[in-house]
Amino acid sequence: MIRVLFLAQLREQLGVAELQVTAESVVSIATLKQYLVTSNPQWKQYLSNSKLLFAVNHEYAKVDAAIEAGDEVAFFPPVTGG
Repeated sequence: MIRVLFLAQLREQLGVAELQVTAESVVSIATLKQYLVTSNPQWKQYLSNSKLLFAVNHEYAKVDAAIEAGDEVAFFPPVTGG
């Protein structure tokens, strides 16, 4: 199982904060995104955002980062501060 978290505005846009993914074909954040969009086509506009950020086990990661069972993957929009 991969624990997937959606944070901040993305959580509101998708209408879900967290889910569990068991797909065997999910080996990277990119394949996880593809799996999520295939399973939930209405999410495509939000998950296709090129500025979307990712973390694997609380560490920033790039879209090509490898993931495996037991990992926690967070999706979140860019954070701005002042």
